[in-house]
Amino acid sequence: MKSKILRIATSSLCVSFALALAGLNSYAQTDPNPDSPAPVLISEEGSTRALTSLVRRNPRDARSGMQRSAFQPGSYATLFVTNLDLIEGEGANSIRVWAEDGKKRVFRFPIIDFRTVPGREYVYAVSVVLRDEIGYFDPPTYGDLLINVAWRGMTSNKVRLAYGAFGGAVVDEPGAVPTPFPLVPPVRKSDEPSLTGEYRYAGDAKRLLEQASFGPSRASEERVRMLGLRGWLNEQFKLPYSTYLASYPTSVLKSLDSTLVGIGCGNGAGGTDATCIRDYYTMYPLQNWFYKQAMYGDQQLRHRTAWALSQIWVTSGLENNQSGWMIEYHKILSKHAFGNWRNLMYDMTVSPAMGNYLDMVRSTKTNPNENYGREILQLFNVGLFLLNQDGTLQRDGQGNPIDTYTQAEVDAFTKVFTGWSFCETTGTSCPNRTISAPNYKDPMLLATGNHDLTSKTLLNYSGVTTRTVAACTGCTTAAAINTYASNSLNQALDNIFYHPNTAPFVSKLLIQNLVTSDPSPAYVGRVSAVFTANRTNPVQMQEVLKAILLDPEARGSVKTDTRYGKLREPVILTTNLLRQFDALAVDGVNESDGVINGYASYMLQNTFNPTTVFNYYPFEYVIPGTTIPGPEFGIYNTGSSVARLNIVNAMVYSQIGVGTNSPAGTKLRFIDAQAVAAADPTSNRLVDYLSEKMLHRSMSPQMRTSILTAVNAITGTTSATYLARAQTAAFLIASSSQYQVQR
Repeated sequence: MKSKILRIATSSLCVSFALALAGLNSYAQTDPNPDSPAPVLISEEGSTRALTSLVRRNPRDARSGMQRSAFQPGSYATLFVTNLDLIEGEGANSIRVWAEDGKKRVFRFPIIDFRTVPGREYVYAVSVVLRDEIGYFDPPTYGDLLINVAWRGMTSNKVRLAYGAFGGAVVDEPGAVPTPFPLVPPVRKSDEPSLTGEYRYAGDAKRLLEQASFGPSRASEERVRMLGLRGWLNEQFKLPYSTYLASYPTSVLKSLDSTLVGIGCGNGAGGTDATCIRDYYTMYPLQNWFYKQAMYGDQQLRHRTAWALSQIWVTSGLENNQSGWMIEYHKILSKHAFGNWRNLMYDMTVSPAMGNYLDMVRSTKTNPNENYGREILQLFNVGLFLLNQDGTLQRDGQGNPIDTYTQAEVDAFTKVFTGWSFCETTGTSCPNRTISAPNYKDPMLLATGNHDLTSKTLLNYSGVTTRTVAACTGCTTAAAINTYASNSLNQALDNIFYHPNTAPFVSKLLIQNLVTSDPSPAYVGRVSAVFTANRTNPVQMQEVLKAILLDPEARGSVKTDTRYGKLREPVILTTNLLRQFDALAVDGVNESDGVINGYASYMLQNTFNPTTVFNYYPFEYVIPGTTIPGPEFGIYNTGSSVARLNIVNAMVYSQIGVGTNSPAGTKLRFIDAQAVAAADPTSNRLVDYLSEKMLHRSMSPQMRTSILTAVNAITGTTSATYLARAQTAAFLIASSSQYQVQR
């Protein structure tokens, strides 16, 4: 039975994942909560054709003007939408207008005007241009289009709009009904939160834990229910965080201490050559600690934020190939995860791990290396093109994006960053220096003879305080050069930190890491404003994280927009299952040893070993065949899609056994699900239990029917039967696009 289920899932999954975010998945999610707000597109009376004009006859009467002819490509059309509960500052940039043509291709139409209807302020007129905003496809095919509006992760009904001609291949969605112009305001009992982060439904608590931790667990769910969302976040900000676990064996702790690495194996360094190399010269100890912390640590938010930061400020164990080196890098990320971005910028700039990875340790005034000077701009802080504060592109008079910086400015930053290298002097300046190994613990130290003393012209923008770093004409002593170089470094970092791009650029990256791959500009703008308002706040990141996680676009029990959310990256997919099913060691008593990385690596995310500075996947990646940003799909292909199925199958039906490299092993536990299966021979309770546990009650009716059929095909009344039913249901859910796309 298991092999048959696997074959069925394998044949459909490759297609269903790519379509899930594109809004074409046949198992479209439905909203089980009738109080959840969703926008409503207004149609003509008695029709599912869009209302595209409005004639006001008197204050008590509103009638539609019928669409007499098809709209031509590139022309303007005005749609009408209601059931929006906008907050201050929320407008056109909070909604998206999507269209689907007869070939099932999906387009996004640019909005050119958004305003309330006079006298009917609960109705909004939305004017769009009938062209693809992103320009990925050819124009839509002539004929009726299906139009829908998305807002805060919720989708409207779909209405018809004639594009070039009436008719064509599109058909109304099942259950589509006319939605005529309302003469009175809609009555809502919304479970959407205010900006205070309050909530009414348990599904929202689970969604928070998917975004802000490595997955919901029994303990974390109880804690959120007890404290509320905001209370849980505030508690997380106060919890102490340990970089490694004191229970580790001495041999492993040695590899995490960079004062003891680099002394070679086979000469008494500890253990056999095989285990010595593993513990000293691979990411094995760091990866194991990381997964144990993800599975069992209370400090979930800091750990998850540090993981997100590691995908922005990227280094890699492929070059920094000792765990001790990379653990020092991770300490910087975890230290500043709740701190100030400017302080993170400084510590990361003088980090030996970053210096080695992007060649700053080798950059001198006579042989400058631009790697760090370029990437601190392009990837870490401001991006390639000028942005509005909501993250949308600024454009020139010809409609082209505007470069953020020039090569000359990259060269200027490169000069600022010359002369720093490993801290290898004796005395108090380098307290962690050893003779046997490079010093990856202490910040890099300036070699005064290698620092560029010429003037540098940095980024120019409105309000810039320091654009030019003057030449050091009077630098005749090492002390003077040190002072000049330190001042230059801080001026350069300030120049980047206060650039108007930094707030929206960083805010969008963090939203994409934690919540959704394609946030609305309104969402980005709200978070960006918090980033800017807290620039001098020592706990700036706490405010930014609260803004991200408590935003109305993040919160809610369920999201019905199929383009909302993000593909669970392999690490997050793995840890969610581990936490949801109470993973322990193989003995079922002790904790797992954390030897989990093989799962994620098989799915193309080798933890702490990204292959390039662009991370495991680029954050601007667009899902092929769509216009939808989906960074994690950058490592989703035919091979990795099958790998996802195989890993879910291995986690559910098997275990990581005890061996040389896995002293305790790992196994999921299905005790609770097995008990539910035993209590109900129809399996309805089992499927509902797992729907609530894994999908916060958002399972589609079609999916529920399919899983019930598969589960009930397993007959018998033994404990093995009930376990098989629980495992089968869990496997089918975990391997589905509805689970693997985090919404």
